[in-house]
Amino acid sequence: MAQRDAIFPAGRHDLYTSQTYSAAIRSGDLLFVSGQVGSLRDGSPEPNFEAQVRLAFANLEATLRAGGCGLDDIVDVTSFHTDPEHQFHTVMAVKGEVFPNAPYPNWTAIGVNWLGGFDFEIKVIARIPA
Repeated sequence: MAQRDAIFPAGRHDLYTSQTYSAAIRSGDLLFVSGQVGSLRDGSPEPNFEAQVRLAFANLEATLRAGGCGLDDIVDVTSFHTDPEHQFHTVMAVKGEVFPNAPYPNWTAIGVNWLGGFDFEIKVIARIPA
């Protein structure tokens, strides 16, 4: 069985320790990133929805970097939305900036009714470059 290593982005380890989970787990050449949200430094939600989505992607990118990856290494995405019908246009606009060129990662979007005060969450699996 491959060894599992916990990965934490710089400056956010306390948030994960207090919530008792890892930002990401490296297993072999894969990085499994926990759901990232648009949380401010204190862990509270960014109140503006578009800014919250952008911050979630920034937090995702920081976690990927800590694991030796980048956005181009993502192969699978799952996103969670509290109001997909009204939020999806904004999410897709930001997604288009983050992933401007094909090949795009797989993407599954799920509507949920609760995200702990957040309105958007994104989790990914990435392949760690050799």
